[in-house]
Amino acid sequence: MNSDSKKIRLRISAALRCTHRSGSICSIAAIITKGLCLVLLAISCTHQVPVVDNVEQLSNPSRSLSSHTNAAAPKRANFEGEHKSENTRHVADWVVDSGDNRGMPFVIVDKMDAKVFVFDADGRLSGAASVLLGMARGDDTIPGIGDRSLSKIRPDERTTPAGRFLASLGYNCHGKDVLWVDYDNAISLHRVITTNPKEHRLERLASTKPLDHRISFGCINVPAEFYNNVVKPAFTGTNGVVYVLPETHSISEIFVSYYDVELGRKTGTTANLEVNKAVPRQ
Repeated sequence: MNSDSKKIRLRISAALRCTHRSGSICSIAAIITKGLCLVLLAISCTHQVPVVDNVEQLSNPSRSLSSHTNAAAPKRANFEGEHKSENTRHVADWVVDSGDNRGMPFVIVDKMDAKVFVFDADGRLSGAASVLLGMARGDDTIPGIGDRSLSKIRPDERTTPAGRFLASLGYNCHGKDVLWVDYDNAISLHRVITTNPKEHRLERLASTKPLDHRISFGCINVPAEFYNNVVKPAFTGTNGVVYVLPETHSISEIFVSYYDVELGRKTGTTANLEVNKAVPRQ
């Protein structure tokens, strides 16, 4: 028994002896209550968390998040039974487990499978659909391409860049509402463009062959109904994060904080995103 407990015990015994001589029932109750409070206070003092730890966690949320994630069971994205590739599943689980989406809705674009997945802030799937992507294979974008006219962009430069982007709804130069993904490089997610019948974009969307889905200047085309019913409601009144999966680089090269949730590998926290700014490709 420690010294605090001994002192409390002696005080209670002494008080009870004095009270017994005076015969005051009310005094007995008061003394017992006071003694119990002192006991609880002593117990609580032995379990105090150092103040410096709490301050450090408040000033460094990523430290607190990492500690919580390590201790708790891994979190997973809920695909609602939707078919997905292994890469899509791994990245979605990482986003949910790490909180990389920072409490915002998020989108995963799988270029290899030509498919898009839209999730709410908690990682529950809101919808999935086929997409049309940049004509050229590649994960990088040409510097300054967002400032060039479409006629000046060569076929081999028409890539959909891989990466992690802060996205928000806006308008292109034609007054059409789009989800801006990489504004500076004129990359957006929008309703499928059907103005050129020779491109057969609707037929390409329905095709099961991934290569048929490579036709755009770099933008991500989705079915109009999917944009109206899933994408637009998900991003109305909020920003979100779009993760475009790579096809020529590894996932860890593109998403530097990525880890395999199943293996529990953590490699750090992703840098803060800044809103992109820019004129559209299609």
